[in-house]
Amino acid sequence: MSDHYVKVKVQLEQMKSFGEDAEKEGVDTEGQVSVSSPPASVSPDPSSLTITGRDASNSSITCKQRGKSRSKMGKDDKNSCGKHIPDLSLHGSVISPHVGRNLNRLGHERTLHIKGTGKILQGKSENNGNYVTIHSSKNIQEARHEDGFKLARRRRPVTVDTAKAKTSLEALKLSIKQLKWKEFPLGRRAACDIYWHGVSFHDNENIVSGQVNKFPGMIEMLRKINMSRAVRTMQELFPEEYDFYPRSWILPEEYQQFSTQIRMVKENDATLNPTFIVKPDGGSQGDGIYLIRDPSDLKLMPGSQAKQAVVQEYIHKPLLIDKLKFDIRLYVLIKSMEPLEIYIAKEGLTRFCTEPYQEPSQKNLSHVFMHLTNYSLNVHSGNFVHSDSQSTGSKRTLSSVLYRLAAKGVDIKKVWSDIIALVIKTVIAVVPELKVYYQADIPPGKPGPTCFQILGFDILLMKNLKPVLLEVNSNPSMRIEHEQEVSPGVFEYVPSPVDEEVKVSVIRDTLRLMDPGNKKPSISHPRGGEEIPMEAETQERSQDEGALPSLCLKQVYPKYTKQFNYLRLVERIAVLFIRFLGVKGNMRLGPTAFRTFIRTCKLSNSNFTMASVDILYIDITRRWSGAVADSREAGMGLQAFVEAFFHLAGRRFKSLAMREQVASLLELCEAQLESQSGVEDRRSVSCSRALPRANKTQTLGLTNPQLNSPAPLRRAASQDYRLHQRLKPRTLRANVEN
Repeated sequence: MSDHYVKVKVQLEQMKSFGEDAEKEGVDTEGQVSVSSPPASVSPDPSSLTITGRDASNSSITCKQRGKSRSKMGKDDKNSCGKHIPDLSLHGSVISPHVGRNLNRLGHERTLHIKGTGKILQGKSENNGNYVTIHSSKNIQEARHEDGFKLARRRRPVTVDTAKAKTSLEALKLSIKQLKWKEFPLGRRAACDIYWHGVSFHDNENIVSGQVNKFPGMIEMLRKINMSRAVRTMQELFPEEYDFYPRSWILPEEYQQFSTQIRMVKENDATLNPTFIVKPDGGSQGDGIYLIRDPSDLKLMPGSQAKQAVVQEYIHKPLLIDKLKFDIRLYVLIKSMEPLEIYIAKEGLTRFCTEPYQEPSQKNLSHVFMHLTNYSLNVHSGNFVHSDSQSTGSKRTLSSVLYRLAAKGVDIKKVWSDIIALVIKTVIAVVPELKVYYQADIPPGKPGPTCFQILGFDILLMKNLKPVLLEVNSNPSMRIEHEQEVSPGVFEYVPSPVDEEVKVSVIRDTLRLMDPGNKKPSISHPRGGEEIPMEAETQERSQDEGALPSLCLKQVYPKYTKQFNYLRLVERIAVLFIRFLGVKGNMRLGPTAFRTFIRTCKLSNSNFTMASVDILYIDITRRWSGAVADSREAGMGLQAFVEAFFHLAGRRFKSLAMREQVASLLELCEAQLESQSGVEDRRSVSCSRALPRANKTQTLGLTNPQLNSPAPLRRAASQDYRLHQRLKPRTLRANVEN
């Protein structure tokens, strides 16, 4: 018999004596829990300690409170059972963490077997006949966290500021009520968890914490012109992947190009007479949209200048249902931008025209109820049908249309897959510019809210079932009632079952995803190093919230990262651009910063001197300053920088295709920056070693990795270099004197 085995046996005998002392004190023995001695077959390092009830060896520990209050025990009792022990019942309904801690301190075995079917608070449970096993390898301290979870479930409800919700207020109120959260319709002085705004990010200037349902720059980015430019950039790199967006021209700057191309098309084929749709840059709800067949039909402003607008090819062969043209309004949630998280609502709306469709001709170009699917236009038609059914009327659910197509043999999975791809590619196209806006409004290190946003994608299905992107709305209508004329000239708002079914689900499940309780990091044990993930709290909370349906929002990114991550080339260019902006909050690159970019990435040579760099900067910046009238400040914006980057890539890698040119230059720049940062880190370390202690602390502060802006980094690097140079002569003199 080994010494370890003898030691364990002695400890068990001590515990028996503790139990006898407890019995002498008058502790009730009915609810006893006995500790059996290890069998002879057990190895010297026994793996289990079994608690079963009275054993034949009569080795037992009996510890039960008198009555409901805690009893005061003597010193022996405290030593045997730990500090004041809660009830230990016969059925094992509760196991005190103090007992577990005491057993661990005595060096006893790893597993507790409890007779009966008692409730297990923590640890993995295994049913072995009449026994339930608790593995204490998870550390008995997990029992403590059960109380933490209970408190988390009973914590205060999530608070939502709805003071600026505007038209989405009714759907938001219903969503908050279903979640049993707390609404503040007039706002409050203390910070709320979530702020719901109806217009833009710029109406939340005083918010420094929490979460806001708007991204800075989203309205500007999703205007018709900026959207077209972003997609066009992606079409240059990936023409096949971005063929879902109609060919577009920007007015007035591309009017001559548009006129020339249309004239050439007609000269080559006289039978062709294409139709185009004109969309004002800042228009919404169908306002100002019209169709043309010739550039001369463009409506001009005073001074013979065309309005700021986008001209697109008109899709003249759309898919029809009941002989009517329709489009799809799909709701997309951008949960975060870093890392990029995209969710798509499984249910959407389909909006129908109110006149039977005919291909455009000179006679019917002005028939808006035939060609334009905008709800705000068709609702004024005498043929508009308000329906309580989700599958009839002028506004229906997307699922009802898909079921109808499926009944005709359409591959709905293929259609849905194409729509998901369209959404992901579109978001990837607009994210680079959004990142520039984001760092301008919420620079790194500045207190500010985190952002999320629901977008409205308007998608048209062609006759061959290919989806086409019409536009993306940064503020999609979340109104769940419609305007109805009850008497001549008298209108009132009537509930819309279709809108309520779709929109309330989207808002409610967006709030569920943004619940701050879901964002907490995992809790670490004080000793064991293991972690309890916060999913446990989320699951418990969702049960307390009531019988809510499953999420209507489906994650599509990063779920499909592998299929689409290669498209994020322009986003990598935007990271370079932001790195060299220098001043926090700036959105334009000055000439000095552009030269710094060229030098740092070592892009100049004998064939491309710094004088050529300055000429390139002036040329591109001058052209873009005329194109972008509402720029915040002078300098090179991201779109101009992307053009300059494409130019540099073409010069450097002439023999490659454009996509490979850009990818190769990106890899070159990123490698140079990585090597530069490594050199600067080594230099700062060597300097800090040579400095006295006071200066060493100062230098370490200068090389803080939180200083992401290149300007402080450059200043830090130059100061380190000057300090290094200043220290050199002293070191030499010291060597000479010695």
